[in-house]
Amino acid sequence: MTGEMVVQVGMAAVGALGFGLLFHISGSRLVTILLGGAANWGFYLLALWAYEDRVAAFFAAALATAALAEVLARLLKTPVLTLLVPMLVPLVPGGDLYYTTLALVQGDMAAFAQYGSLVLKESGAISFGVILIACAVQTLLKLLALARERRI
Repeated sequence: MTGEMVVQVGMAAVGALGFGLLFHISGSRLVTILLGGAANWGFYLLALWAYEDRVAAFFAAALATAALAEVLARLLKTPVLTLLVPMLVPLVPGGDLYYTTLALVQGDMAAFAQYGSLVLKESGAISFGVILIACAVQTLLKLLALARERRI
């Protein structure tokens, strides 16, 4: 891991922590968010290295972070969203959204279309990753409940 990557992971942790504070989260959940934000960006960097595609990296990082949030929420007995939303903040494609807006304001429709398309793909990848994990967890919980019911 290069020094630049360490700084990126550290800043992702600080960003997630900031949003945890903004949402009035405290105690062990705040530490969990800090570490989850760092893990989130680490997942992204690892996926970016493996796939060499930003959209695939966003999807993989969202999957991993959503799964981590589901597990940690059950361990801490807290709603998943209180952990997941701040942990996902580092993935928000703010830079690309800025360039999309800049291109629109400057009247560069080709750049607007290019960046706008990228923002939609990245946002969709994050959303799809989170939804996929949430559906998988709900299905697994229902299957476990059904299995317990049949044993009794």
